Amino acid sequence: MEPIVAPPVINFADLLLDAVCMVDGGGRFVFVSAACERIFGFTQHEMIGKAMIDFVAPADRARTLAAAQNIMAGKSHFNFENRYLRKDGSIAHVMWSARWSEPDQLRVAVARDVTALKQAQAMQAVLYAISEAAHASDDLADLFQRSHAIIAELLPASGFGVALFDPPDRQLRFAYYVDDETAPDAASMQLLCEAVVQRAAPLLLEAGTADVLPASLQAAADAMAGAALAVPLTTPEGIVGAVVLRCGGDGARDRARERDLLLFVANQLAATIQRKQLHAQMHFMAMHDELTRLPNRRLFNDRFDLALGRARRHQEGLSLLFIDVNGFKHVNDRYGHACGDRLLQQVARGIAAGLRATDTLARLGGDEFVVLLEKMALPSDTRLVVDKIHAALAVPVEVGADSPLRVSVSIGVAHYPEHGDNRQALMSHADQTMYAAKAAAPVAGAED
Repeated sequence: MEPIVAPPVINFADLLLDAVCMVDGGGRFVFVSAACERIFGFTQHEMIGKAMIDFVAPADRARTLAAAQNIMAGKSHFNFENRYLRKDGSIAHVMWSARWSEPDQLRVAVARDVTALKQAQAMQAVLYAISEAAHASDDLADLFQRSHAIIAELLPASGFGVALFDPPDRQLRFAYYVDDETAPDAASMQLLCEAVVQRAAPLLLEAGTADVLPASLQAAADAMAGAALAVPLTTPEGIVGAVVLRCGGDGARDRARERDLLLFVANQLAATIQRKQLHAQMHFMAMHDELTRLPNRRLFNDRFDLALGRARRHQEGLSLLFIDVNGFKHVNDRYGHACGDRLLQQVARGIAAGLRATDTLARLGGDEFVVLLEKMALPSDTRLVVDKIHAALAVPVEVGADSPLRVSVSIGVAHYPEHGDNRQALMSHADQTMYAAKAAAPVAGAED
């Protein structure tokens, strides 16, 4: 008769993907299964005998202790969620089911790691929230403010900023920056964003990271209270800026998760920024002259009608200047259209130099400009503006011709209400007086 061989002793709890834990009445682990190391990063030896609450994220400790008291009172808990600090400092989201064993005087619990699910839910929530913000926002400033609120719910931080390239000179500037700190180091945040754009990769600014940072940021990292994380704003056409987050410097924070979440947010923001910038550009092009960037006829007419309404309500004066460049056709024919275009740009700048910020200058087309002057009490006030324009354009300009060109303009003037009470009447009067002034005007030409 063959001897009976005893089956090997198998700890089935160690085969489970979920963790099995037992905690005594004093709140210390007396047993943890092997899955705990996969979930929390600590070995069984490192956890047994230690206080359970010390492993819980500080923000969740109060309600975790309250739940433990309920379990010890005989109330089983199902699907209780809290956060634990992993050994590497990152956060583990855990779902518990637990009950009290009266004979053993132990809390027996099964823990499931739901971190990936929570992160996916967070990403989905961010995508939805930013999509809603993009549709609800009137402009980029409003979008960034809403995005800041969304980020604050997921990644508690003292500051948030968005730096974008300024189209005229391609300089990176903050379009939005808010920091709760009393003296935020905006210069360091600017340098961090510039480094991120150059590297096209996320970058963490924190004490102890100086050796991996550009020289310009090394001193800032060592002197910094807390930390700053920046990621690029990337579109299919390239990087359009960077997002920066100022956060605490405690080692328990999950920097990898913060980076991944901020990257996800940045990707959504980048697509929205690109869309809104394109929309703004299309709207600008529809309402402005492409050559001079001044308001075009459509925008000018809208402003004119609004100004007339204000003048009527407040019984104020209003003046209209109709301006034509003398001899412009001669410049175009002799020096070419490129030279003519540069001349129009110079004329636009010269006229604008004699105006107030509240005045409206527009190009109607060709070499015709109009100026709307609100709150003009006397015709003599308008005459001063006309004289300023003539003086600004009296200096010969370089436009690529053989030599600097002398430029002059003919200006017609109409006053409300003396010369009409509507846009058509005032435009007609200003046009007529402009042609009268043009009859004796000199022709634009080369400076002798």
